[in-house]
Amino acid sequence: MIRTVKTVYLESDEATRKLGARVARCCIPPLVIFLRGDLGSGKTTFARGFVRELGYPGRVKSPTFSLEESYVFENMSLFHFDLYRIRSSHEVEFIGIRDVMAREDAVCLIEWPERAGEAVQEADLEFAFAHQGSGRSVLWQARSVRGGSIIGML
Repeated sequence: MIRTVKTVYLESDEATRKLGARVARCCIPPLVIFLRGDLGSGKTTFARGFVRELGYPGRVKSPTFSLEESYVFENMSLFHFDLYRIRSSHEVEFIGIRDVMAREDAVCLIEWPERAGEAVQEADLEFAFAHQGSGRSVLWQARSVRGGSIIGML
């Protein structure tokens, strides 16, 4: 199932964080969310809003160098992957992404999913970020029935 829901314009980083928070309020594991877009287009900013909304009080770091940051909450475990530095789909196997995605309590935010090739399953939701003027546009898509139900709540 692929259903494009809409494209929205986000005028600031704050608006991007608010979108991430809004999506987090609707998420029930297991869930895989792809975050696509060029460098600096808002993927990590969205993820920060998402993580903060779930109640994480500490600094939300970009996993660009660590490849993965995880957060444990009462009703889910959140895994934020940044695959920008991955050179081949074989490298993805070494970080255990398939094992994480198979967990029933996991919500996975995956930046740069195209770098994983076929090493990652299809997403439930996809957000494609693009620079637009002084802000950014975001195309929302549901890629599963579960994703469609979440998009329906936004």
